[in-house]
Amino acid sequence: MNKAQKFILNGAKLKITVMFRGREMTRKEAGIALLKRVTDILEDVAKIDKDATMEGRRMSIILSPR
Repeated sequence: MNKAQKFILNGAKLKITVMFRGREMTRKEAGIALLKRVTDILEDVAKIDKDATMEGRRMSIILSPR
């Protein structure tokens, strides 16, 4: 999280990806909860550019600096 904050504070966008393996595909809500926790931690320095989307076995969000 510290590296993510430094990256955003330098003015760059950040893509956070959660990869699902095997039976984890049935627990997509756990991935959404994890991404929600990350955005809650980074909410003071970043805003959500693109909300959580599934791309195959990957769920990702894009954050940009405030």
